[in-house]
Amino acid sequence: MTLESSILEAPRAKSGFKSLFRPRKIRSALFLAFLTVAALVWILPLVWMFSLSVSANETLQSQTTSLLPVDFTIDNLLGVMQGGLTTRWLFNSLVVTSLTTGITLVLSAMAGYAFARIPFYGKKVVFPLVLAGLMVPREAMFIPLFLMFAEADIHNSYEALILPRIAAPLGVFIMTQFMAAIPADIEEAARVDGASRWVIFWRIMMPMSFPALTALGIFTYILTWNDFLWPLVSATQRDMFTITTGLASLQGNFAQATELGSLMARGVVASLPLLILFLIFQKQLVRGISIGSGGK
Repeated sequence: MTLESSILEAPRAKSGFKSLFRPRKIRSALFLAFLTVAALVWILPLVWMFSLSVSANETLQSQTTSLLPVDFTIDNLLGVMQGGLTTRWLFNSLVVTSLTTGITLVLSAMAGYAFARIPFYGKKVVFPLVLAGLMVPREAMFIPLFLMFAEADIHNSYEALILPRIAAPLGVFIMTQFMAAIPADIEEAARVDGASRWVIFWRIMMPMSFPALTALGIFTYILTWNDFLWPLVSATQRDMFTITTGLASLQGNFAQATELGSLMARGVVASLPLLILFLIFQKQLVRGISIGSGGK
């Protein structure tokens, strides 16, 4: 390399060196580091729970702080479905969560289509009232709901666990926002062809709203599966417990002291459906967050 070429290359190398320290790249690196730390903090309890689930119960009576399995064994995981009512609790959660999700999707889609496409008297008043339900804490409705269901004598039943959750103001808002963004020309063309509103709703609006329905379904499924307070109040018989209240009932005895590995194994089994659901539909979940926040 000649002296002249070295002189010409020096400024380029210097500018390339400076580009590594641009403020935008520094902010991106800091943001990536923050997300990495947040992900580690989030996944740490899951790793600890799994480690305890494959550790011997006898050893865990004296040592529970290790992130690595102590006296590795799979007996705890194998014994989850063999004893107690864990299988029944999982079945209850699957039934309640699946039915709640399906009914919520249909009702929210129908309400969203009505608010977005059908002109009717009082719509500007009814829609804000529906959204006002987002501001009412669920705990404030427990006593009225409990008394209402007690008078109807439907506590300790699937109906009592499902009905309070199918009224979803957030679902109505998401579906209204999404259906309002669908071009009106599509609906007008279907009307010209003689399609009724019912046909337009089921054959046009519902298929086109699949991204919003998927996101809402994931939200509803996760919230219903993790619900604890209402099943705790409504289901007092052990065979009607969901997985959340069932696992909590086990913590009321000496299981956390003598069978911690078995207790954590039940927690692992209870968490698997949500983890699998998140891994499969994570893109739709992110899209649903943007829809719920008003993004395109």
